[in-house]
Amino acid sequence: MSVLQSFVDSVRSGAIEVIDLTAPLTAETPILQLPEPFANTIPFRLEEISRYDDRGPAWYWNDIHTGEHTGTHFDAPVHWVTARDGQDVSQVPARSLIAPAVVLDFADEAAKDPDFLLQIDHVEQWERANGPLPDGGWLLYRTGWDARSGDQAAFINADDNGPHTPGISAECAEWLASETPILGIGVETVGTDAGAAHSFDPPFPCHSFLLGAGKYGLTQLRNIDRLPVTGAVVVAPPLPIVGGSGSPVRVLALVER
Repeated sequence: MSVLQSFVDSVRSGAIEVIDLTAPLTAETPILQLPEPFANTIPFRLEEISRYDDRGPAWYWNDIHTGEHTGTHFDAPVHWVTARDGQDVSQVPARSLIAPAVVLDFADEAAKDPDFLLQIDHVEQWERANGPLPDGGWLLYRTGWDARSGDQAAFINADDNGPHTPGISAECAEWLASETPILGIGVETVGTDAGAAHSFDPPFPCHSFLLGAGKYGLTQLRNIDRLPVTGAVVVAPPLPIVGGSGSPVRVLALVER
């Protein structure tokens, strides 16, 4: 039996489970809100073209209005100024879109402190227990934040000082970018950086360091709690938007059962 036929048979039989890590995309999907004077993305919106009526009697279809970085989405390097000459989303190699993944679970810590930050020590402790981070793979960072995804206010969790959501320290972001072989990071929050990352040095270090190193980001993931600590494979193909800085993406995880 060929490798591909064996794979298909395993999916059909349930020996390989397909887990959807994607949040539904609707007008209520939480979006990042930047303070003035910065420009903001638009919420997702469907605009009906026809629905089995005089505009088109046998078909239903819509125009979609959305930003590249709305909902579960893929950050390409060119999204950030540190990689302004880097890959746009259409230039990401197709082979990179199927990669191993590991899960670092800090949901308990984030439940106690919404500003919790992943540190280098946390990752090194995880490696001592589970082995090295995957070469050319994803680090999926679980914080339990996906439970808030149906409520914009709870998801962004902002007060007068700005958003309060868990993330990664500047030191850890730089280390992940330069000292580890990962392909990129995936998170459950609205972006790969912590809510308070505007005040870090540098601001938004995950974007600055990881995208600057030619690595990628996945955001607003869900169901990470259903994945094993190691052994999953993630399939994350964004739209190949020429010149695009990112794209909504349907992220699937393959898990052997």
